[in-house]
Amino acid sequence: MGILKLRKNKKFSYTPRYFDDKGEGNPFEIKHKFDDFRKTVGNNSGLKNKLNNALDDFKTNRNKEADRRVLIIALVLVFIFLFIIDFDLSIFFSK
Repeated sequence: MGILKLRKNKKFSYTPRYFDDKGEGNPFEIKHKFDDFRKTVGNNSGLKNKLNNALDDFKTNRNKEADRRVLIIALVLVFIFLFIIDFDLSIFFSK
């Protein structure tokens, strides 16, 4: 053990447990399973391009059940907020 010599790093021959033996792709890359089907994932340049890709993705992948669920949750949250600030809902109803 010399004073001026640096210690060398150890090298290991590590192979991931669930790595595909065919050699497809990088085993250390984390990728979502639906990335291949979306246009919004990837290298988008510019705000207009990102917005257009997001709108196209929204139009082609409609999920009416999820849209309805989001709408109901939003309405419940709005009514809870109106209740907390003591908003008078009687202005919307005629006598």
